[in-house]
Amino acid sequence: MHTLRTLACLGLFSLAAAGTAHAQHYGPQDEGRRFNDGSRVVCKDVEVQRNSSDPNRIGGTAAGAVIGGLIGNQIGGGNGRKLATVGGAVAGGAIGRNVQGNRQESRGDRIVETRCDRVYR
Repeated sequence: MHTLRTLACLGLFSLAAAGTAHAQHYGPQDEGRRFNDGSRVVCKDVEVQRNSSDPNRIGGTAAGAVIGGLIGNQIGGGNGRKLATVGGAVAGGAIGRNVQGNRQESRGDRIVETRCDRVYR
């Protein structure tokens, strides 16, 4: 039974991969191209932000968790101290992630990219 389930999952994954393999990507060279169904390719220049080298904000999350854990460890005693340490680490991690995200957003590089899509009318 386990083998049958594994084969079924592999079959579904291969079908999903085959469906996405035929997706069309259009570039500026395709702008104005018309299709038999009346659709055409339209390109637009859009401003895109490129963040720094830590898009997942791991550094801010880790630093915030350490600082929050240290502060939480100063509160309470016994099991309350352990709970405060864990709570401080979680809260500090969330705060650190948010702070790093805000800094990256304000300092991120903004570039202009040309994006092309097929428009159906």
